[in-house]
Amino acid sequence: MKLLPRHAEVGGNNFMITVCRGQSGWPNRLAAAQDRRMRILILGGTRFLGRETARLAVEQGHEVTCAARGVSGAVPAGARFVAADRDDPESLVPLAAEGFDAVVDVTRQISHARHALAALADHVGHWSFVSTISVYADHTTPGQTAADAPILAPAPPDVDGPVGPDHRWYGECKVSIEELVRERVGVDRSFICRAGLIVGAEDPSDRFPYWVRRLSAGGEVLAPGRPIDRVQFVDVADLARWLLHAAGTRLDGTYDGTGPAMSRVDLLAGVAAGLGVADPALTWVDQEFLLAHDVREWSGERALPLWVRLPETAGLMDRDARPALEAGLTVRPLADTVRATASWMAAHPAAVRQGGLDPADEAAILGKWQAVRDR
Repeated sequence: MKLLPRHAEVGGNNFMITVCRGQSGWPNRLAAAQDRRMRILILGGTRFLGRETARLAVEQGHEVTCAARGVSGAVPAGARFVAADRDDPESLVPLAAEGFDAVVDVTRQISHARHALAALADHVGHWSFVSTISVYADHTTPGQTAADAPILAPAPPDVDGPVGPDHRWYGECKVSIEELVRERVGVDRSFICRAGLIVGAEDPSDRFPYWVRRLSAGGEVLAPGRPIDRVQFVDVADLARWLLHAAGTRLDGTYDGTGPAMSRVDLLAGVAAGLGVADPALTWVDQEFLLAHDVREWSGERALPLWVRLPETAGLMDRDARPALEAGLTVRPLADTVRATASWMAAHPAAVRQGGLDPADEAAILGKWQAVRDR
């Protein structure tokens, strides 16, 4: 089922306005969200969410500038590239005079955010910052929203960005940047999007792609935990569209950027259906058995991606998505996400990160599980 936002749209074929209420308690100004051409600055724009936002903005007819080092990839066709090293406090200053309608920033480096805000905050109409649900201090409780969930303390003064392979301080750094954006831009001109797990084409992780690859291969599939366990994510294209909607309507406030949660069995069955695989052979293996056999959570080598330990992290992928849906986020069918991901994986195999259980490990664990069940 496609969930539609509860916002009003009026107008004919050539003009549409959207009325959207921000969290400041009064309606935002009317904006021609689809037809008004904006000048948009994307800080980044060369990979995944930033690149998809730039691509979609060009497709919608906006004038798009991407400011980045340019080492992670190319900007989409039709976007203007400006070389900028954000370690340099002055790198974005020349862009201030251009008077952008909106800025989109995804940084995790506190100094990068501080430099950008110092250069641009007084010269743009609206600022979107993509934060993360990793800012939350409580990942145990399901059904929380940005309005009621406790968050982490800001990063210590001597920390500028995430550290090490486990990205220590990631959530805390995003908290610090959120505070900077609100202070420098103002709550009435800033949109804080705390993104959940982002999936889709060009996914740099092994999480969603693992299940696309595994279910397309067929055979007996090790499914972790229980069929009713919850999972939650957002398609990169849906999140990008929402960021542009927020810019066009001057949406303000703080929201979780994720689609509705679903059961794990619905996820796996939906991935299979999107691939044209009927009746996948899912074997559900208990959490404690997996942990006892060194199967790891979430992502990486010998992991079952998108699986997390319960009940300790029952709220991580079960947040209340209604505020986002009411504020303009639209969610495409799972099958569309699956097909887009599979198409990208087939076209760019070298770019797909390899992770998760390899076939030999999966078969060995399934064999041991069957032996336990046969006792």
